[in-house]
Amino acid sequence: MDVPLWLAVIVVGVLGIKLTRPPIWLVVLLLLGGYLIAQSFLGPTVGALIN
Repeated sequence: MDVPLWLAVIVVGVLGIKLTRPPIWLVVLLLLGGYLIAQSFLGPTVGALIN
């Protein structure tokens, strides 16, 4: 069974928010920070560290 990555990320995100109930500002900060890092020169570095 092949599940698209975007669907898996949405499901994990929704379950994580419902189960842990973090503040909304923290969720927005993590999403915005991740987006900005991915678009910067740090993106390849972070990708190499994760892999």
